[in-house]
Amino acid sequence: MKIKVIITLLMLAFTTAAFSNELLINDKDEKTVVISGKIKSKDGETIPYANILVVGTVKGTFTNLDGTFQIYDLEDGTYTIKVSAVGYKTFFREVTVRGGQISELDLVFEETGVEMPQITVIADKDRVFSKVPGSVTYIDQRELNTISPISGNEVLRRSPGVHVVDEEGIGMRVNIGIRGLDPDRSRSVLVLEDGVPVALSPYGEPEMYYTPAIDRMAGVEILKGSGQILYGPQTIGGVVNYISPNPPQEQEGSVRIQGGQGGFFSGLVNYGNTFGNTGMQVNLLKKRADNVGPTKFDITDFNTKFLFNINEKSELGLKLGLYNEVSNSTYIGINQVMFDQGGQDFTRLAPDDQLDVSRYSISFSHKYRFNSNVRLNTIAYAYTTTRNWNRQDFAINESNTPPSNWTGVVWGDRDIPGGAIFMRNGTGNRNRQFAVGGIEPRLEVDHKLFNLKNELTVGTRLLWEQANEQRVNGTKAGVKSGNLVEDEVRTGNAFAAYAQNKIALSEKVDFNLGVRYENFNYERDIRRRNFSGVGIRDTVLIAGNVIQEIIPGMGFNYRPTQKVNFFGGVHKGYAPPRTKDAITAMGDVLDLDAEESWNYELGFRTEISNWIFMEMTGFYMDFSNQIIPVAESAGGLGFGVVNAGATLHRGVESAMVFDLSNLFGLTKTRLNYDINATYALSTYSADRFIDDVNINGNRTPYAPNWFINSALTLETESGFGARLTLNYVGDQFGDELNTVAPSVDGRIGKIDSYTVLDAMVSYDVKKWNSRFNVAIKNLTDERYIATRRPQGIRVGIPRFITAGYEFRF
Repeated sequence: MKIKVIITLLMLAFTTAAFSNELLINDKDEKTVVISGKIKSKDGETIPYANILVVGTVKGTFTNLDGTFQIYDLEDGTYTIKVSAVGYKTFFREVTVRGGQISELDLVFEETGVEMPQITVIADKDRVFSKVPGSVTYIDQRELNTISPISGNEVLRRSPGVHVVDEEGIGMRVNIGIRGLDPDRSRSVLVLEDGVPVALSPYGEPEMYYTPAIDRMAGVEILKGSGQILYGPQTIGGVVNYISPNPPQEQEGSVRIQGGQGGFFSGLVNYGNTFGNTGMQVNLLKKRADNVGPTKFDITDFNTKFLFNINEKSELGLKLGLYNEVSNSTYIGINQVMFDQGGQDFTRLAPDDQLDVSRYSISFSHKYRFNSNVRLNTIAYAYTTTRNWNRQDFAINESNTPPSNWTGVVWGDRDIPGGAIFMRNGTGNRNRQFAVGGIEPRLEVDHKLFNLKNELTVGTRLLWEQANEQRVNGTKAGVKSGNLVEDEVRTGNAFAAYAQNKIALSEKVDFNLGVRYENFNYERDIRRRNFSGVGIRDTVLIAGNVIQEIIPGMGFNYRPTQKVNFFGGVHKGYAPPRTKDAITAMGDVLDLDAEESWNYELGFRTEISNWIFMEMTGFYMDFSNQIIPVAESAGGLGFGVVNAGATLHRGVESAMVFDLSNLFGLTKTRLNYDINATYALSTYSADRFIDDVNINGNRTPYAPNWFINSALTLETESGFGARLTLNYVGDQFGDELNTVAPSVDGRIGKIDSYTVLDAMVSYDVKKWNSRFNVAIKNLTDERYIATRRPQGIRVGIPRFITAGYEFRF
């Protein structure tokens, strides 16, 4: 009920604001078309959803499905029109408005020009979504600037169907759940940056202990549905691709700083240019804080891209990345006693805990055009990630008996059984180093099979990965040396091949059919471990296995009119088990199934009028086996059987955008209201017993039934801008038994629903090439439990205010 009231109030406020602006600027009662036209490519193809902007004003629009557009209510004068669409070269045209006469424009996109060769999850010409057979979201640079995020989680929540769990409030380790899937470490989502995998080990350990910094991104694209089979190995929840800025054709640069409470600082320097046949883009990010909620961190992130225009047929791209993070990230959270008592939400229980993450990456991308119909895109990459985590030991027991190596520090309440947390004078250093290398050539062929327009994509990928893991136990809190108790190496070799053909059955119907093959050969080499009853011993325990899978998928797109677009698809969801889960610490190969499902979706997009856009998608994901993580990050012990059996995920996700400025004829103000709402019911769908309780029909952990993100955005010609964002997350359960009453340690129990409001105001001073902004996160200072993982309660960050400045040159 609470969320309905808030949304209703927001709608009333938005409508009032729109009418107020209408009266203030004396707009006409009726809208008048002053500019209209059609956008085509050089080969005559109409371009839907191309962006038309009247430079120097807030007026603009997108082309319809047939490439036509209309712009309303401009005073007489000469204007510059900016026309852009991803995959085409932006161009400008002058147009004169006189005496209410309609200016007709037939515009043709120029050649793309030289662009950075890279793989995106939404094909360039499909980014307009008119021919995508599935639910997609593209969040561009303009939207990123409007959000002014301190965390990438704020951005990802702008996509329907995406549930993101805050772990430390700053988004350094993203936890993404799509359509009711478990969000822990984003294991069920394929995360890329510029088409390159980001996870520690994409096959054997797909955890997101490193997440690309949203501060330096030019966009984010999210793909769900049958199109996932082009990527892999995970083809279950979706693909999230972070897009970094490419070298510009002319000099561009900016300096952006953002500061706030708790010593928060984010500074980004960008510079790009093209010198002859070589383009470059370089950025340096420095981000730190002393106290954002419970978090202290220091991040340095350097990235550069080079584009070499080899000849008329070929371009080569080079990208380098360096990332270093030092933070006080920890697994331990407060217990239920501390949360109920209040005043201890952001107590640092283990102040010496420290996580060091270093990542070094290089990638080469090459595009070769054999002719206008045949293109070869190749990407080769390598990266290493070092993740050393120093975590203090602690003890919890029902009798509240201090351990023998107790430091004397205790948290919670010793008068409540199990209500005390005793900090121990010992440290577990979990040191891990990962190396990944891969190459992926992808051939794109436009052909005329059956005398119809076809687009064929075929490709293959070779990938090698290795993980080195050590556990070093120290005898004092905070020390980084000690006794080596675990040492192992996990290695994997993967081969994938895929093909997908899109056929235009008619002007109104497209059909996609594809298949993917995955083969993963992995080995676990255990060299030292602690044997029960024996102690720590050097050993030689080597075991391996090979898994392989055929992953089919198909989808369609049907456009019965210029205002309606139906889409749908079916594909097999697949994710290999983690190497560490599939082979035990004794070298036994478990009969652990891959995570498999059949995923279906059906939806439509429609632009009912020039002021309302709607997309709605129904989904049904039927898992024969879903792996519920037992890793420590998911609140488990880090070992054990992880086959969770059959689960079922079904629901509806929707997105609606209301252009209120078009509705009310506002000429000097742009006012938009949007709402992304998802209903997902995720349950166990077969008999399975835990403590003699059958969980068939229970909801899966961390899968809210409802999650909603909504925003009102205001922009004026004078440069003033504002955004009010609402994020609602329904109640969730922390365990498979759907336990309502919280456990004393805080790890199990119902997580109540919560609503968070964010606000942002900005002012763009064009003559200074400057932009000022103030952002307030959690405007109402809502207190809520964000998660009960990994080992205790994490409270969402309180009201947090930042101010920023950007200078462009």
